[in-house]
Amino acid sequence: MYINITDSDNGDNKGSSGNLVHYLEKENRLRAGHDRTNGPELWFTDDRPEVQPFEARLKLDGNVAKLSKKDAKFFLVNISPSQKELKHLKERYGESGMQNQLKNYAEKVMDEYARNFKRPGIDSSRDLVWFGKLEQHRYYSYRDNEVRQGLKQKGQCKEGDQWHVQVIVSRKDATNRIKLSPQNKSRGRNEAHSQKVGQFDRVAFKASGELVFDRLFEFERGLKESFLYANAIKNGTAREKLAVTKAASTEKSVQRTNDFTGELGQQGEPDSFADSLLAALLMPTREEMAAGGSPFRKKRKKKDEGLGI
Repeated sequence: MYINITDSDNGDNKGSSGNLVHYLEKENRLRAGHDRTNGPELWFTDDRPEVQPFEARLKLDGNVAKLSKKDAKFFLVNISPSQKELKHLKERYGESGMQNQLKNYAEKVMDEYARNFKRPGIDSSRDLVWFGKLEQHRYYSYRDNEVRQGLKQKGQCKEGDQWHVQVIVSRKDATNRIKLSPQNKSRGRNEAHSQKVGQFDRVAFKASGELVFDRLFEFERGLKESFLYANAIKNGTAREKLAVTKAASTEKSVQRTNDFTGELGQQGEPDSFADSLLAALLMPTREEMAAGGSPFRKKRKKKDEGLGI
């Protein structure tokens, strides 16, 4: 599962959302030119399954009270299941059912987005202003190795199932009073200060979004296929890399992962979610306990927080 947050894939997020909304209508423009049997793919949000693009733009652009010209007005959340995950959904729900389930899943991801801020009154996607757009295709860009090697052309459709969801979410909450920025990683001088200025842990958000998928769709994910494993290998300390490598090689933690996943949705501390899961994965064996416990259960240093952003 690939979940990422950007300022905007197209256009400046310090102004109107119009450019981005227009950009994400690209498949509808292609469909209008080649396939006149199916109508456009409309936008959606938590209480409305069909939203016209101009409605999404007007709502987003109107939810900017007390934001300056230099402030970000919105962010783009990219929710892209792997082809293995899409195959799982298609086998369970069929082609049409899979598309509806992806929209349902996107709403669950935005629930996690809201809770990650740990702000009073921001408890679910209903406390946000957001609009999702289901897309069927992905296109090669100059960043892809295939384009650099001359094997593919820029703008060419990528092979296989590429269904994914793009979500534009407002910087302000649904009341247009509270600023919410995923760019703010501050933990503050103390807990009260952190709650006042807000905070966002992208590692926790990505990990929780992946686990929501596993629980919601009964998807069996190996440890090596998890975001936390990939993040530890790519960005973790030497101790963390050794720990997850050891866990993956023995597969001792598979059942612990499933048990921990069952508690999803009951977590009161989203920003500690990734650390809690990692601690569960690396729970010492009886032999390790007898020898004084696993050295990997020590609390990570502050400088390691927010890895993988």
